[in-house]
Amino acid sequence: MTTTLTPAADPAAARAHYRAGLAVPSSGWAPGYTQANLVVLPRDWAYDMLLFAQRNPQPVPLLDVTDAGSPSTALAPGADLRTDLPRYRVWRDGELVDEPTDVADLWRPDLVAFLIGCSFSFETALLDAGVPVRNIEQGRNVSMYRTDRPCRPAGRLSGPLVVSMRPVPGALVPTAVQVTARMPQVHGAPVHVGAPGALGIADLAAPDFGDPVVPADGDVPVFWACGVTPQAALMASRPPFAITHAPGHMFVTDVPDVAYRQL
Repeated sequence: MTTTLTPAADPAAARAHYRAGLAVPSSGWAPGYTQANLVVLPRDWAYDMLLFAQRNPQPVPLLDVTDAGSPSTALAPGADLRTDLPRYRVWRDGELVDEPTDVADLWRPDLVAFLIGCSFSFETALLDAGVPVRNIEQGRNVSMYRTDRPCRPAGRLSGPLVVSMRPVPGALVPTAVQVTARMPQVHGAPVHVGAPGALGIADLAAPDFGDPVVPADGDVPVFWACGVTPQAALMASRPPFAITHAPGHMFVTDVPDVAYRQL
């Protein structure tokens, strides 16, 4: 289902739209509120995921971990992780098998949900600082790429770093770095600025996830660690079952972005 509906400004209203079946990227929705990536794994894989996050804090900054079987999170009391994201991904043995808008029928008592910081959460701060966000301007999902940089393995989980890319006017790159560096719980400062080949990315026009975003004249590609990194680890490590958000289709929390902003 797609729509030209104006993005909701309130997190609960955004989640209500998603619960009703609206499946659109969440960038630009509920601006000023933190968005989160979702990874759901069986309890016997939960320690590996915790360790993976601890060892790779920039791409996997944990915001919350649920009790086994619980679809609730302290980040949005009353919300339901089974229904309140615009689109999910379902994985079996590391293979993507479905992209539903609801996973209530797949939820099990042994599942543990991990909420991970998302770079969409610093887009409002970039805009407030005068840095344009091209994916919002163009109504597109952000561009995301696998890199040739391995994450530090943890138990059975391993895989490459995934990055998101936003074209930034050259003169404003220092501002973008400074603004995002103050928000480490939503990926923090960029991991690379400039030539994509340094990350093993061959073609910016062909992202591995999301949409191609067109740079303006004078823009420089800026790359941030991305919360899709655990999905790349799922593909490489092949747990028997997992649920994640679909790239760009985040969980919108009730937590203001400023709660994760260092002064």
